[in-house]
Amino acid sequence: MQSSYDTFRARADAVRAQIDAACRNCGRDPAEVELLAVTKTHPAEAAAWAARYGLRAVGENRVQEGVEKRAQCTASIAWELIGHLQSNKARLAAQHFDRVQSVDSEKLINHLNRAAAEAGKVLPVLLQINAGNDPAKFGAEPADAERLLIHALAQPALRVDGLMTIAPLSDDPAVAARTFANLREIRDRLAAQTGAPLRELSMGMSDDMESAIAAGSTIVRVGTALFGSRETA
Repeated sequence: MQSSYDTFRARADAVRAQIDAACRNCGRDPAEVELLAVTKTHPAEAAAWAARYGLRAVGENRVQEGVEKRAQCTASIAWELIGHLQSNKARLAAQHFDRVQSVDSEKLINHLNRAAAEAGKVLPVLLQINAGNDPAKFGAEPADAERLLIHALAQPALRVDGLMTIAPLSDDPAVAARTFANLREIRDRLAAQTGAPLRELSMGMSDDMESAIAAGSTIVRVGTALFGSRETA
């Protein structure tokens, strides 16, 4: 629907302006920060709007929902899995997603590597680190990040693009800021130790993207600010 796309475009323009302003405030080039449209619980048409607007990719939280939606979408756009991935769904994820951002265990790394090899592809991944030390969040513990990275780098069918985190829910903005700064420090340390570029830092959402960008985020994951409130899953 044209009117619905117009609404999306206006929202996307506003989010992009917010990203640009956050970049200016910390002396960064806005071109360094990608807007990833999170289409969870929204119809396949939402991905088509993102493609029409010129976004590179959309993010989905659930494997099956993303697979079904991608099959319905004729637009040319990349699909990234940003939600928790269970090992028993690794094959499906490796087959149907262009990148998996939520890799948080050696077991999952092994499953994804095997599935990607069987699919004849090299699968880009991000390692999810629980940089906010939040028991309610998925992700490897910061102390395990080096071991996880070394294991992932050794897999021939995986390519590690960087790290991802989700900040704890808190009314205190400093909590998110500390989380993002911690992930940046972890990335810088691991890159220096291993020589892996780890260019991507996927951190920041609708409510905390400014502090994520200030800490070095290269991908902000935005759903509500682009598509409005989610439908009931």
